Amino acid sequence: MSMAFCIIATTLFMSLSFSSAQSSRAFFVFGDSLVDSGNNDFLATTARADAPPYGIDFPTHRPTGRFSNGLNIPDIISEQLGLEPTLPYLSPLLMGEKLLVGANFASAGIGILNDTGFHFTSFTSTSN
Repeated sequence: MSMAFCIIATTLFMSLSFSSAQSSRAFFVFGDSLVDSGNNDFLATTARADAPPYGIDFPTHRPTGRFSNGLNIPDIISEQLGLEPTLPYLSPLLMGEKLLVGANFASAGIGILNDTGFHFTSFTSTSN
């Protein structure tokens, strides 16, 4: 269900973006490992994608922190819109002009329930 929603939402977003005469100014990404561009590389977590085979089909052929072997959906959307790929919000490179492009807040293992991702890292509970 979530993969089908992701594909439909991406297709709808891309079709609306291409039909619009106004260009996008910034692209902000929220989500889990499907769209994580490397935020977990900057977190104390066991959910990491910083070793092969991750990144083997990426242009640099090196792991990037993405939970894929190449570009993920936000990378492809940015490419289609003529924008630079969004950097992880925890990246030290995300400053100045780069921040105006947008940021990727996605993180593998993230969830809204207290039981989500408990085996990856410690977290602060939302309940008292």
